[in-house]
Amino acid sequence: MSDHHHDHHHDTAALTKNQSLVMGQLSSANGPLSAYTILDRLREHGFRAPLQVYRALDKLVEFGMVHRLESLNAFVACRQPGCDTHETIAFTICETCGQVAELSDPELADHLKALAAATGFVLKKSTVELRGLCRACGRA
Repeated sequence: MSDHHHDHHHDTAALTKNQSLVMGQLSSANGPLSAYTILDRLREHGFRAPLQVYRALDKLVEFGMVHRLESLNAFVACRQPGCDTHETIAFTICETCGQVAELSDPELADHLKALAAATGFVLKKSTVELRGLCRACGRA
């Protein structure tokens, strides 16, 4: 075992069957998926209730393997190995084509922490969602 103690990405082998199926859907998707889209795609695998999907998603989010995009009410697989070491994750969300990209910037994290600390707030985790046009749509 190499020393990956700082990076608590779970080995996919450690996931339950449901979690693996949900993770598989998110990994192969080009963008964020809603829980209902995931449910539809997994019906043939025995998924019947949204709760089954939500339960798996909650765990995957907890493991840092999936991020929740509040403004879209959708979930996206983490594209950055070890990104769960950053408490701040920023996403660009294209309002035209729906493409989502993950940005990681430690300076942004520090700055947000400092802003929060100035008001006496202890920041644990933040997700920044930037909405606009991706390069391709901006050119069009």
